[in-house]
Amino acid sequence: MKIEHIAIWVKDLEKMKDFYLKYFNTSCGEKYTNPKKKYASYFIIFPEVPRLELMHREDILDRGSKFTEHFGWAHIAISLGSKENVVDLTERFRMDGWTIAGEPRITGDGYFESVILDPEGNRIELTI
Repeated sequence: MKIEHIAIWVKDLEKMKDFYLKYFNTSCGEKYTNPKKKYASYFIIFPEVPRLELMHREDILDRGSKFTEHFGWAHIAISLGSKENVVDLTERFRMDGWTIAGEPRITGDGYFESVILDPEGNRIELTI
């Protein structure tokens, strides 16, 4: 068994697609639209890991502040292969004005990681 893909509802489909393409060495499938349901999505394709499906529909509701924890998915973790890559990409996010929610560090459970927020406040752990 393996996870085939993970999906997330987004407010701004194009902005989120552009973000994941710019920073994570990904590619993107064709945009899928269903006018009857007012639904659109993209699959973001990572090398060697499950795909990320970005989905948008106007009637999806907020779960509260994007900067607070909530029940459900907490984050995705993306392995970058080395401490240097984690630090370098964290600094690239900082220079581009994105929120660094957790500085590069060794966590209590032994991971080296940092945490950034995507354009809609979803947590991304950058790990080795």
